[in-house]
Amino acid sequence: MAEFRHETERLLLRDWRGEADWAEFFRHTNTEAVMRWLGGVLDEHGMAATRARVEGCAAHHGHCFWLLERKQDGGPLAGEVLGFCGLKRANAPGSTVTGMMEVGWRLREDAWGQGYAKEAARAAIDLAFTRFGAEELVALTIAENEGSWGLMNRLGFSRRADLDYPDPRYAPPWRDTVVYALARSDWQRADG
Repeated sequence: MAEFRHETERLLLRDWRGEADWAEFFRHTNTEAVMRWLGGVLDEHGMAATRARVEGCAAHHGHCFWLLERKQDGGPLAGEVLGFCGLKRANAPGSTVTGMMEVGWRLREDAWGQGYAKEAARAAIDLAFTRFGAEELVALTIAENEGSWGLMNRLGFSRRADLDYPDPRYAPPWRDTVVYALARSDWQRADG
């Protein structure tokens, strides 16, 4: 199967190529700032579990969270791994949205505030509806992560408090998952 690659104006979303990609990803994103609202900095076991989840998801569904790189175009962080962004089937224990297509992202701290997350997420959303046949997308965060749900709002998602759920894998404040959703019809209206 050919490697997945999708380009935006400044970014490349692509399949993971192995150990070097994962090492670079964790070097930049497994930090206190990035992991503040994601359960805290991961130990070796946590990093291995994250990798196994993403690779297992990709093997089962044909896609998951893709590695996110800045194009080698001379811009800020040119050629650098910025994090990940992509699509997966929601599958957290006790989730109210299990099986729904979920969009997610995780970017390194020095990439924040430059529009990379929005550009990558918009590309993933477009792919969800045009290539992967989603009728509705969800995005998950916690109430305290204002940056994340603020971006969800800017991307056209609506808060779905009726779908919120506690994730038993985490203690507060990471336990209480808040859900945002975007229907294909709303995406088409905003895009058209």
